[in-house]
Amino acid sequence: MSDILGYKGKRVIVSGCFSGMGEATAKILLDLGAEVHGFDYKQSTLPLASFTQVDLRDPASIEAGVAGLGGKVDGLFNCAGLAGGGAFPAIDTMKVNFIGTRHLTDCVLGLMGPGAAIVSIASTGGLGWSRRIPTHMELLQTQGFQGALDWCEAHMDQVAEGYAFSKEAVIVWTQFMCVQLIKRGIRINCSLPSPTQTPMMATFHATSGKDIVDAAAEPLGRYTTPAEQAGPLVLLNSDAAGVVTGVVLPVDGGFMGGLTTGQVDISKMMGGGAKASA
Repeated sequence: MSDILGYKGKRVIVSGCFSGMGEATAKILLDLGAEVHGFDYKQSTLPLASFTQVDLRDPASIEAGVAGLGGKVDGLFNCAGLAGGGAFPAIDTMKVNFIGTRHLTDCVLGLMGPGAAIVSIASTGGLGWSRRIPTHMELLQTQGFQGALDWCEAHMDQVAEGYAFSKEAVIVWTQFMCVQLIKRGIRINCSLPSPTQTPMMATFHATSGKDIVDAAAEPLGRYTTPAEQAGPLVLLNSDAAGVVTGVVLPVDGGFMGGLTTGQVDISKMMGGGAKASA
């Protein structure tokens, strides 16, 4: 039981390894003895096995990055993301948070075998997913990067500012894919962070308002740290979670529990707060 997580010698990819939750995840994996390969738009300073500059807005960049890495991959950590609220063009947010993330995953799946696992960062900002399942299933039926992009451009009324819808899409996609992938012995899960003190927090404050972001940090009463978010990601992709798949895991200091039982005042978050989580 000395290596219950089972990462020693495992070959993993962390997208979004430059900063925030992705960087924290890569650090933990390195400490656990994994062979960590980083993908990001910005250069990482971590002692990775390799780093590849990848732009999730560009399918050719994604495909080249995966092809250049090659070999067997045991774990994929989808940690890259953009904020919403108008901080970036809505379609760019959609590309990075879902379309590019899905395309990267599809490319990496060709390098995965039984026992491999995938985890993605969604958000408490995607809690509207259950009200839009038919819409998201339409998106999930699209083929490839361009198919998803075409759908989104034709449904900008649904995409809106991009953040909430993209995170909803990650949640529904995770639950959809788990049924297919488990037949190949591959698991896929996602997490729902509450507001987290990453470099994106200033953008969330500017676009959603600090009061709304703070409301999403209850009942914990503070923002989580990247390391606190990274630990559950590492657990979900570990050997210890061997048959855990399709899980949408709140990592929120009790926010979901408080919301479900009426102990968190959702009215403070109306009008934009659902977009406030990292």
